[in-house]
Amino acid sequence: MAATQVDEEQHQETYFTIVSPMVGTFYRSPAPNEPYFIELHDNVTTNQSVCIVEAMKLMNEIEAEVSGEVVEILVENGAIIDCGQALMKIKPAN
Repeated sequence: MAATQVDEEQHQETYFTIVSPMVGTFYRSPAPNEPYFIELHDNVTTNQSVCIVEAMKLMNEIEAEVSGEVVEILVENGAIIDCGQALMKIKPAN
């Protein structure tokens, strides 16, 4: 393995992945025309709402399980998602 590939793998292992607990539709904001819960590089705190998954007409807020920086948002707003699908990655705070 090249040194950069090893460094990248070690770096990604430090990220916490937020996954969907259910099948539904992913929304980044609480309602249309409202600001997103979070943006890339925002700092989040434990239990802070980061998105909504709509399932069977119920809006389920998904909360961060760790405090840290949002380093990747893996799903487009309005996308259909599966249970267990990765939604975003957070670099935990020290």
